[in-house]
Amino acid sequence: MGMSLVKLVVWVSWLAMAVGAEYVKYKDPKQPVAARIKDLMSKMTLAEKIGQMAQIDRSVATEQILRDYSVGSVLSGGGSEPLPEAKAEDWINMVNAFQNGSLSSRLGIPMIYGIDAIHGHNNVYNATIFPHNVGLGATGDPELVKKIGAATALEVRATGIPYVFAPCIAVCRDPRWGRCYESYSEDHKVVEQMTDIILGLQGDPPTSRKGVPYVGGKGKVAACAKHFVGDGGTTGGINENNTVIDMHGLLSMYMPAYSQSIIKGVSTVMVSYSSWNGQKMHANRELISGFLKNTLKFKGFVISDWQGIDRITSPPHANYTYSVQAAIQAGIDMTRSLLIRLLQVMVPYNLTEFVDDLTYLVDSKVILMDRIDDAVQRILQVKFTMGLFETPMADFSLVNELGSQAHRDLAREAVRKSLVLLKNGKPGSTPLLPLPKKASKILVAGTHADNLGYQCGGWTINWQGFNGNNSTRGTTILGAIKSTVEQSTEIVFRESPDANFVKSNKFDYAIVVVGEPPYAETAGDSTNLTMIDPGPSAINNVCGTVKCVVVIISGRPIVIEPYVSAIDALVAAWLPGTEGQGVTDVLYGDYRFSGKLPRTWFKTVDQLPMNVGDSHYDPLFPLGFGLKTESGASIVSRYSPLTYFNNYSCMHVKNLLPVDEMSWMPLISDGFGMNYLINCMYVP
Repeated sequence: MGMSLVKLVVWVSWLAMAVGAEYVKYKDPKQPVAARIKDLMSKMTLAEKIGQMAQIDRSVATEQILRDYSVGSVLSGGGSEPLPEAKAEDWINMVNAFQNGSLSSRLGIPMIYGIDAIHGHNNVYNATIFPHNVGLGATGDPELVKKIGAATALEVRATGIPYVFAPCIAVCRDPRWGRCYESYSEDHKVVEQMTDIILGLQGDPPTSRKGVPYVGGKGKVAACAKHFVGDGGTTGGINENNTVIDMHGLLSMYMPAYSQSIIKGVSTVMVSYSSWNGQKMHANRELISGFLKNTLKFKGFVISDWQGIDRITSPPHANYTYSVQAAIQAGIDMTRSLLIRLLQVMVPYNLTEFVDDLTYLVDSKVILMDRIDDAVQRILQVKFTMGLFETPMADFSLVNELGSQAHRDLAREAVRKSLVLLKNGKPGSTPLLPLPKKASKILVAGTHADNLGYQCGGWTINWQGFNGNNSTRGTTILGAIKSTVEQSTEIVFRESPDANFVKSNKFDYAIVVVGEPPYAETAGDSTNLTMIDPGPSAINNVCGTVKCVVVIISGRPIVIEPYVSAIDALVAAWLPGTEGQGVTDVLYGDYRFSGKLPRTWFKTVDQLPMNVGDSHYDPLFPLGFGLKTESGASIVSRYSPLTYFNNYSCMHVKNLLPVDEMSWMPLISDGFGMNYLINCMYVP
């Protein structure tokens, strides 16, 4: 009955328009998108066009500002939420209130609301948090990643938001970079494959629309490939630093994933803070307008990073008029450069500063009107394509998708497929994994065993992540162990047990979970890549006394070589997210290990940067390495040949180890080092 009433109201409103109101072509969904864009732009003033090129944070947005300035977009920065532990309905009500402001503007152009949803809907309480990209790269499963994109889209739409700043398609070449966990792999081919997440987020575009921005309905979102281009190759792994590489290297290493993203219909591209050979990417006309738009034929819109335009100058905002000129001329269509400064004032002075500066530059013919029209046309192209003019307001029909059991099951699957088994048994001993569920008494230790925030990493609820178990819903690894082992098994948890405690208890085995604290961006840059204390002492105190499996929770390879000989089994679990049960699924043998290293694991940080193919390649574990909990023969079958293994490393290993098959086969159970040899025996 209620729905019939809604249909009647809609029919009456359309009838009123047909009878008494002026026909407006851009509001007619039966018209081609190109015709609607042309009609709308013919009606827009310069101020309205420039307004569409601005994006402001929700904390400074009001309905009046959106109405008066025709602002094109609103976003939630990391941790920016309507209220603590906001429900889906709270988000929807906030987004719709802002949209009301936009729709009440002179032309009624809807704004597009965006949010960082880089491993699930990570800003939102109770959302499913998937493994960070480095873990997804370890799965080697593009179809799984596509499903994760689809699940993320539903959870984002459940909160009324139609646009995400994801995926990050950086190729991280140095784990010292604080954003390395946002990269799927050091291998650009793996990153290219994982761009299938765009098809999950946006939907599969029709064959006839390949290469054109596409969003397939109310259950999908506009995606954003970032950060264009070369952000993962900065000198020293320093965030926002300079990437030194020639054009051939840039195009072969960092550009292919953008080409794939465009083919798959990505709607937007975000520019990197970093520089290329000394030139700020936000001012690089050759690459943004020349290569991205003209050569790759990207038809969506290009957006700046947070304050990216300001940072064209040093110090930031030293000459804002020049920064606006350089960025817009380079080809940036929408700017997020005014966000932090807007927080300081009640009236959006810096929004008017952007509008005034850009207006002055156009009036002075420093920036041509064609450049403004190109930017606005691209923004409107995305808005029309995603149906924002027809359905600008969000409803409550998808609220149950947020944190749904189906999505948590998918995340759990992703966790178990992302785990990489690096060692399983000491020389001459039987493999430790899988662990028995029935035991007399077991020890669980380490800083990360019972800490959901550490397990999820940065970009979770808050920009820099959180510490503890209270900021969102999920299952810690300790909680997963408790629900997996037999009820008769006694579980003792000590975050940092001393050696005497371990010796005085007769533990059947121990699980030690250690790693990095949460971090994001520059705060994560590291020159030493060490685990946090008391991680090392927990390993030494436990593994020297009882059989132990060490689980590393980290966004990248960290220093573990000094401890490996004392460890019975070693697992790289990356940043698995809220579904800790995926870890125990594999530790206890309900599923087999299948993950492969998406990154080279170094011996010492002095080797960095070191990537497969380098002349000095001498890793602790090579790219593509990963054991399975199977027989030795199966391991050999699984890893022959290892695609990423180079002949230099094989020659080095064969010189150190016996090469007679009968002499090395009994050593397979070591699970460490010998696998180099296993791989090399089958490399041509």
